[in-house]
Amino acid sequence: MIKYDVLWKTMKKKGVTQYKLIVDYNISRGLLDRLKKNEGVTTHTIDNLCNILNCDICDIVEHIKED
Repeated sequence: MIKYDVLWKTMKKKGVTQYKLIVDYNISRGLLDRLKKNEGVTTHTIDNLCNILNCDICDIVEHIKED
């Protein structure tokens, strides 16, 4: 399972709010909703978030092994 819990921690650490992502970077509310629900997003989206937050992919996404 892919989880985005670390994304919210990284955003807080970097001082980037969801509002800022929407207004300044044109990230849709629907995309943020998918991330909150740990639903699928494209690698392009993950790349954009890495660039916006100036971080590595591990600061956005984590893989949890399912049994």
